[in-house]
Amino acid sequence: MCGVAGIVDYQSKSNSKSVIESMLRVISYRGPDESGIYHSRHATLGNVRLSIVDLTTGQQPLSDPSGRYWIVHNGEIFNHKELRNELEKRGNHFRTHTDTEVIVQLYSLYGKECLKLLNGQFAFAIWDKKEGELFIARDRVGIRPLFFNITNGVFSFASEVKAIFEQKSISRELRPEILSQVYTFWSALTPNTSFKNIFELSSGHFLVYNRKGLQIGKYWELNFNKTNLALSIENAVEQFHELFTSAVRLRLRADVEVAAYLSGGIDSSATVAYIKDIEPGILNTFSVGFEEKDFDESKYQQEAVRYFKTTHKSIVCSSKEISESFPKVVWCSEIPMTRTAPAPMLILSKLVRENNIKVVITGEGSDEMLAGYDIFREAKIRRFWASQPTSNMRPLLLKKIYPDLPHLKNASPNILKMFFGYKLEDVNNPFYSHLLRWNNSNHIKKHLSSGLHEDLKNYSPFTELSEKLPEDFTSWDPLAKSQWLEITIFMSGYLLSTQGDRMGMANSIEGRYPFLDYRIIEFCGGLPAKFKLNGLTEKYLLKKLMRNRIPESIIKRPKQPYRAPIQSVFLSKNPPEYVKYMLSEAYVKSTGIFDYNSISALLNKIEKTGISSEVDNMVLTSVISTHLLHYQFIENHNEEFRTGTLKNLKIIEDI
Repeated sequence: MCGVAGIVDYQSKSNSKSVIESMLRVISYRGPDESGIYHSRHATLGNVRLSIVDLTTGQQPLSDPSGRYWIVHNGEIFNHKELRNELEKRGNHFRTHTDTEVIVQLYSLYGKECLKLLNGQFAFAIWDKKEGELFIARDRVGIRPLFFNITNGVFSFASEVKAIFEQKSISRELRPEILSQVYTFWSALTPNTSFKNIFELSSGHFLVYNRKGLQIGKYWELNFNKTNLALSIENAVEQFHELFTSAVRLRLRADVEVAAYLSGGIDSSATVAYIKDIEPGILNTFSVGFEEKDFDESKYQQEAVRYFKTTHKSIVCSSKEISESFPKVVWCSEIPMTRTAPAPMLILSKLVRENNIKVVITGEGSDEMLAGYDIFREAKIRRFWASQPTSNMRPLLLKKIYPDLPHLKNASPNILKMFFGYKLEDVNNPFYSHLLRWNNSNHIKKHLSSGLHEDLKNYSPFTELSEKLPEDFTSWDPLAKSQWLEITIFMSGYLLSTQGDRMGMANSIEGRYPFLDYRIIEFCGGLPAKFKLNGLTEKYLLKKLMRNRIPESIIKRPKQPYRAPIQSVFLSKNPPEYVKYMLSEAYVKSTGIFDYNSISALLNKIEKTGISSEVDNMVLTSVISTHLLHYQFIENHNEEFRTGTLKNLKIIEDI
């Protein structure tokens, strides 16, 4: 894992070498082990390295043997040994044992077609010195980030937006349309970012930049339109077992120790079970718990630890700790948030780093690929209910999937209709599965300022999303549609980014995701829906696979979504000064994003009743995180976070 940055300037107007140093310094936590810069007449590439594979000779930037192609790379290519063997059979020679050199040699032979050979999580850039051309690519589902900008004829890219802002010529401004997206979908729709003129390379895409301009292409696409109806559940379990074994084995490759997260759910338990089968020795595992019992899963975590006999360390998060860490969460995430859940992951990754671990294997991706989220079951019940909308019995099924919500335990059918009846009969809407969630988060916009309402009066995030749907989307089955939305928007834009890469790399920790091996993604895309969601049993195939491999109580436990406190984090008796400032009349009015009277009325209501609903909590988090983003990035008040240094900096001059 690393951080990358680069500038291409055909007019040689910028002092790119010193700028790249600044860009790398501000993201140095992504690569604290060593750093390097390649500098030529028109291109400067930089890298800060977290050394995991080939600790001694893998420093970047590096070139192919001819010196024509120069690469900086963030991520891991898990099948690099197999690819290297194939290249050596062709007569290729290597100077290092790193996966980065495999990429650049593959590119020298196959160009962009090399992307189809890579099994990994990556964002890399290759400068073709002969053609004067830059090639950039990102992994299939966007595990590793990459951003870019063109200003005054200068192209720049980096692993994080804050690095691009090190160029003084680039203006800083939030985009109202993207705020609307975040306050609806919980994330931005790529290639958009929170900031004007800063773009993210979408997952599964590549970019070419040369004197002719910019070209972006797609090399991989998430698809659910080829269901294997002839597949039996027994064969599906067997095939998944073989694929998952391979995926875990590949992700155990490293020249440093590999640990695992163990949350107490079926996904992390499955990964740990397979790790122990493949490498039966000592395994370090880590977990996070909460002082507030509504959010805590420690009971199941300890049960899994006893079962697998791992060397385990955990941390219990208080609301105070989450509150204190939240400004750093925003600084690392670079996007407004509707929830505080990333903060405990930041605290957990710090614990991992303090134990001298660089790599953790996690269970992310299983819920998306195998239909584990409540939103999939909720959509199925709503469709069933919609065929008889006046039924008083059908909405009662919703109680089965939300046993952890106290206000629903004794709810009448009328109350359930009030909660879950939004656009109930609009079953042909392509977004049907997510309409209820997005309508709830859409309430955030009711608190926007009149000026922002005016800016957004002709804008609809749903229209923009509609334009991104696959051509044959309407022909997919309902579960496939909801999975595509969840994976493309929530998983890539939030789970793997805000809650994943950013929180881990803030403490120089690389996460690895066996469930997101592209072979597993494609296999799950072809599974019959009933193998994923069987009746109301989520992750049906995985549960069958894990019988007698993990504790039965974990297989049978109710689904508990990972959440973190909000009301107690921001509205305690003695909240941090930044919370008071971000909610103050002066600051709310100075940013012009939210309406102060509306926010004040919400805070008064919460104070009077002592109750903050789920929607209220989203509003509260959105206001504070958006204002922190404005304060740190637009106003450029971020001195407390700008403490990075470059270690073992090596500069390669090629002029």
